[in-house]
Amino acid sequence: MISDTLLRAARRMVFAGATAFAVGIVAVPSFVTPTVASDGPPSVADLAERLLGAVVNISTSQTVKGTEGPGAVPMPQLPEGSPFQDFFDDFFKNRGGDKGGGGQKVQSLGSGFVIDAEQGIVVTNNHVIADADDIEVNFSDGITLKATLVGTDTKTDVAVLKVDPKGHKLTAVKFGDSTKMRVGDWVMAIGNPFGLGGTVTVGIVSARNRDINSGPYDDFIQTDAAINRGNSGGPLFNAAGEVIGINTAIISPSGGSIGIGFSIPSQLAAGVVDQLRQYGETRRGWLGVRIQPVTDDIAESLGMATAKGALVAGVIKGGPVDNGTVQAGDVIIKFDGKDIHEMRDLPRVVAESPVGKAVDVVIVRKGVEQTVKVTLGRLEDGEKLASGENGSTDQGSGDKATPPVSTASVLGMTVGELNDQTRQKFGIAADVSGVVVTDVAKDSPAAERGIQPGEVITEIAQESVGTPKDVMDRIGALKEQGRKNALLMLASKTGELRFVTIRMD
Repeated sequence: MISDTLLRAARRMVFAGATAFAVGIVAVPSFVTPTVASDGPPSVADLAERLLGAVVNISTSQTVKGTEGPGAVPMPQLPEGSPFQDFFDDFFKNRGGDKGGGGQKVQSLGSGFVIDAEQGIVVTNNHVIADADDIEVNFSDGITLKATLVGTDTKTDVAVLKVDPKGHKLTAVKFGDSTKMRVGDWVMAIGNPFGLGGTVTVGIVSARNRDINSGPYDDFIQTDAAINRGNSGGPLFNAAGEVIGINTAIISPSGGSIGIGFSIPSQLAAGVVDQLRQYGETRRGWLGVRIQPVTDDIAESLGMATAKGALVAGVIKGGPVDNGTVQAGDVIIKFDGKDIHEMRDLPRVVAESPVGKAVDVVIVRKGVEQTVKVTLGRLEDGEKLASGENGSTDQGSGDKATPPVSTASVLGMTVGELNDQTRQKFGIAADVSGVVVTDVAKDSPAAERGIQPGEVITEIAQESVGTPKDVMDRIGALKEQGRKNALLMLASKTGELRFVTIRMD
């Protein structure tokens, strides 16, 4: 009798062979029952046949102005009446080398999928259609339709297109719930790799919640289903044929698939698509705070048992919490019922919340957990406020008589009073208050934390400081309490805040 282990191994070999070669006949040992239901679907042909019609190829063209640089191809000067004139005119047309300032036509290929057959709505990646002059949608049956751009979102790399639904009978697919996908679940990718047209690949969810530093809301699904250049914008399906991801990036030294591909989860993409369809732009929730990670040192300094949440490093003037509801130094550990395990969780859950919604925010303030109510603003409006705040710097005047500056040395820093003289010397804005760092010793605890002359210490252990003596007193008090680290809130020259912890041993 054949052991269960051998039987399972044989079944895995059959499925691996079928997947690796895509087509062909795989020899199956006669002693193996020809079924692989426990290890995966014996065939995805029925599912692929049902979905292929909804997946499209996106082709774009863009005219790039010609250059006069060394790489430009000049238009040959032929004798008047030359029989070769027509040939050279055709060859150099749109190549940018003619004196008329013509341009070069650049084309690109990607993938997409139809989500609304009645309205002719197609979803793809923003980078597939970025800066395109013309966009065409090519269907699996050979029909090509012109597309218009409905809206794009650069933060999530999502774009929505529209074609005339009367020009072709469309097949649509719908978004599924990416939050239900588990590592090891089967997925199917369909797209346009290397311009080859509708191509099906199968794999599993290799990982979830991947952050590849491509944007502020990174939360990718990682898959080993082969994704190559040209697959961008195509769908990643679950076993039910629902779109649970938009294929958008690969890691590859060669440009080809090495089994590490990334898809935007439908949980994130579906909301963006809905907003682009409704408004032509995104309308994300906004809390109006600057945040940074909660490190182990910061958690210890704040009296927290574990390092979690997002530390509020500053509050943007004119924002939703500029009324004192949330303050610099607070740690946000829960937002609208969702736990904030690490800093990057907060921007995503806030952005997914509706503008104007009143939400409960759980914070830790000076070691005490409390809940505050916040009404969200709109991120797009907040970005204008934040940029205006960063761009306005009143450096104060230096024409007033100033008293002698008293200084102190602590933790490798020399600190001094913040007055007209030091404001002018370091270019510190008039609304910044605290104690200015005038020098940082090399290889000191302060230098290790990247503290620079011109930064201003506004708080130590969440208590304000205004003089060098305040700084010395606070550090001394923390040492008496047996603290190993001091939590400092620092302001930049323009008033942007950040927190650092400095060793006191």
